[in-house]
Amino acid sequence: MSTGKQARPKARLPRGFRDRGPEEIAAERRMLETIRAVYESYGFEPLETPAFEYTDALGKFLPDLERPNEGVFSLTDDDGQWLSLRYDLTAPLARFVAQNFQSLPKPFRRYQVGQVWRNEKPGPGRYREFTQFDADTVGSSSPAADAELLMMACDALEALGLKRGEYVLKMNSRRLLDAVLQSASITDLQRGTVLRAVDKFDRLGEAGVRALLGEGRKDESGDFTKGAGLNEHQITLVMELLTASADRYETMTAVEDLRDMRNILAANGYGEDRVQIDTSIIRGLEYYTGPVFEAQLQFPVTNEAGETVVFGSVAGGGRYDDLVARFSGQPVPATGISIGVSRLLTAVRHRSEAALSPLVIVLSLDDIGRSFAMARELRQAGLRAEAYVGTKKFGDQLKYADKRSAALAVIEGADERAAGKITLKDLKRGSELSKAVESRAEWLGERQAQVTIPREQLASKVKEMLSHG
Repeated sequence: MSTGKQARPKARLPRGFRDRGPEEIAAERRMLETIRAVYESYGFEPLETPAFEYTDALGKFLPDLERPNEGVFSLTDDDGQWLSLRYDLTAPLARFVAQNFQSLPKPFRRYQVGQVWRNEKPGPGRYREFTQFDADTVGSSSPAADAELLMMACDALEALGLKRGEYVLKMNSRRLLDAVLQSASITDLQRGTVLRAVDKFDRLGEAGVRALLGEGRKDESGDFTKGAGLNEHQITLVMELLTASADRYETMTAVEDLRDMRNILAANGYGEDRVQIDTSIIRGLEYYTGPVFEAQLQFPVTNEAGETVVFGSVAGGGRYDDLVARFSGQPVPATGISIGVSRLLTAVRHRSEAALSPLVIVLSLDDIGRSFAMARELRQAGLRAEAYVGTKKFGDQLKYADKRSAALAVIEGADERAAGKITLKDLKRGSELSKAVESRAEWLGERQAQVTIPREQLASKVKEMLSHG
């Protein structure tokens, strides 16, 4: 028998997703604007592509080909075609270039910022939705295009406050990896698994990658990841690439592009203190065809659990000369770099917190219209202000201001209004907000960090008090 009660959904988040508060959003916004200014200073221009693409546009570069929704989040359209949330911003760019090739300047230089989604197992600091900021040059095969991206990435990281020695851009060549895989007789079926395994070298170390190149690896949670199934000789050849000095491969033609890039970088002041050749840099996606690169942090990072961790890559990219050809059939050289904004923000927020501008609360006592007028006047002066629209109980108003972490409170009651005055209180210096203050008289009785001024001085005095905070 039905009880007549309606079932209530449980308030919960999907695994690998999270809510974000105002401080993190403000910090990310400032980070994005800083990166955007650097990219635009190099002449790159913005492009936006939709969150969904036809799944076949993402192509063979999906993490797993067995199911269209393995590795990506997918659904079927009303006409039965598979759509997928974009896995990165590069495959959509290739589709855009193929559609608009005749009308685009060559080379075509664009930047794009946006959310990407990956249907993979989440972990500490690894989410299924995150923000990337890409810059790409399409239509140039010159190593100068790759070198420029590395210079621009260095400039962006330094504009964000990182000092030289706190980061390094590392580069390698996929042509070198291809030569090693060929000598190790790695099959096409094994190639994708090998790439994803070696791409985890900075996170899992030699033992972890060896396991993934062999039979497989069980992680800390007990989940088992099947390996590439290589024999010991094959594993040794691959691991030598990851652990050997770059000098060992200096004479190979596969690193000619790296030498050219290094010369261009050095000529412009980007030496080995900022950019280095490192044969362990592979990148996990299959579409790379030439130079690949990563930006790595060189200082300890504290994770959400308060543990000091090796953070790994915060940016990466490389040359993908065959990606546009999937659509057009014509080879189009291309190279790009992507900053993992969400990861980089996690790493640097504790070093220099970028917060919202200070908030001024105008408390409503007996005339909400006048409160709105004062808040509007403060906003017109370039300040962040709001009028309280909750209960008339003064204790509730103070608790609200406390939870909002307001810097200042503005109050104009009947007495102040009759005298043509207002009262300002510095809430950052007043610890009384955390107490059970119930009356306006009690609050005003605590004179510390409080001033009563003529009403016409509202904006100028608030700016003065905030500047001293």
